[in-house]
Amino acid sequence: MMHFSRRDMLATGGALTVGSLLPFGSMARATDYARMKTAPPITREERVARIARAQALMQKAGIGAVLVESGPSLDYFTGVQWRRSERLTGAVIPAQGNPIIVTPFFEGPTIEEMLVVPAEIRTWQEDEEPLKLVADFIRQTGGASSPIGFEETNRFFLMDRLQAQLPSAKIVSANPVVRALRMIKTPAELALMQSAADITIAAFRAIHPQIQEGFAPSTIGQLFSDAVVGMGGTAPWALILIGEAAAYPHGTGKPQEVRKGEVILLDCGCDVHGYQSDISRTYVFGADPSPDQRKVWQQMRRGQDIAMAAAKIGAPAGSVDDAVRSAYESWGYGPRYKLPGTSHRTGHGIGMEGHEPVNLVHGEMTPLAPGMCFSNEPGIYLPGKFGIRLEDCFYMTPAGPKWFSVPPPSIDRPFD
Repeated sequence: MMHFSRRDMLATGGALTVGSLLPFGSMARATDYARMKTAPPITREERVARIARAQALMQKAGIGAVLVESGPSLDYFTGVQWRRSERLTGAVIPAQGNPIIVTPFFEGPTIEEMLVVPAEIRTWQEDEEPLKLVADFIRQTGGASSPIGFEETNRFFLMDRLQAQLPSAKIVSANPVVRALRMIKTPAELALMQSAADITIAAFRAIHPQIQEGFAPSTIGQLFSDAVVGMGGTAPWALILIGEAAAYPHGTGKPQEVRKGEVILLDCGCDVHGYQSDISRTYVFGADPSPDQRKVWQQMRRGQDIAMAAAKIGAPAGSVDDAVRSAYESWGYGPRYKLPGTSHRTGHGIGMEGHEPVNLVHGEMTPLAPGMCFSNEPGIYLPGKFGIRLEDCFYMTPAGPKWFSVPPPSIDRPFD
């Protein structure tokens, strides 16, 4: 569900800060969980093939070179996992030939350790302009006379400074290359996402019996984190919403604690070799659900099925959201994104990032294709009362959508 940085979350909605430590006494620790078998990491050969496919798309689009700075896309092509800073570390992929990695001189040895594809590392000193290295390479490879593609998350200052080095260059979006590739997952990527989903579901089932009345969201979040780490997942995150807080998709800063008869919404995930899960479960703690809680839960669960039925190869991604919203409006919610009802899109893309293009949202015309992956989470929110969100991700196959995690059958069996 979440669109902000999961690993840096603090108080919002009682979310977990990964790495925080809470004393649990006799409760389970990470070491108490059995490690699960996971899919292998992406191979060197697959990354080399990605570069080759990117170059074919670049030649088709007439793009001479693509600049990809630190972040998931750099990892996608080169295996280099690097956090962004004011110092450029990035890859320049030419339309033909091997790419280069541009990085500060003092970072060169570390980058070399990470790099898994054939690429020259070109370094710059602190008093030098790194975009000159980029421009020089583009000239050397003959790409200066063609448009230069910028990965969509590249920061403006890079474009501005590259333009100063190549005043006559035309800078264009690299979406026809980078986004086009990353949206379509390979079998190896799907296997890693399946592993992340399997660990998340197993962690839910493990911690559910441990949740007790009076627990704060951070306590539940730490239980989830310990379970994920013990099972072999990494970078666990958790948004835990209790009672009225569940009526607000990203929660509230007000104190929360587990009480009988109130809903608990667990929105959690993890990482396996760079690929993400994002799963939500909502249930009622310690009591039979009220008629309203049961009704809204069943309607929301039906919304997931409506979304899956609408997810057809070739259909616009936005038509999935439209189908859900039409049903919800017929049940008295909305209209559109108004409350009570669903105030956010039906789903988002997912892969190396928890949120990736494209989204299942009204007006999105990108046709659904095999290999695309999405969340399915048309939550229903009743401000001042409670909210219900079930979230399961799926991927498109030639025969239609397939779940990574199967939604639960009822509010009475929330983790089956």
